[in-house]
Amino acid sequence: MKVHIVNHCLSVGSIKLLGVSSSSLLQIGDTECITLYSMFDTPPESVVVGPLVPLSPPDGASTAEGETTGEEG
Repeated sequence: MKVHIVNHCLSVGSIKLLGVSSSSLLQIGDTECITLYSMFDTPPESVVVGPLVPLSPPDGASTAEGETTGEEG
């Protein structure tokens, strides 16, 4: 897949970042080439698959800026 994007007058004031998951990319500015690859180094016998534990919201989640709950029309 080839994608060509032109950002005219791109300006980033600030970014507050809590984290980037292992399958995500945070890019600011121009990039000539991005190569994507994945590596999983855990042996299959050590992977434990079971019921998922519900996670509590992170600290400050109620005051997060720019977040939506999906309930807005």
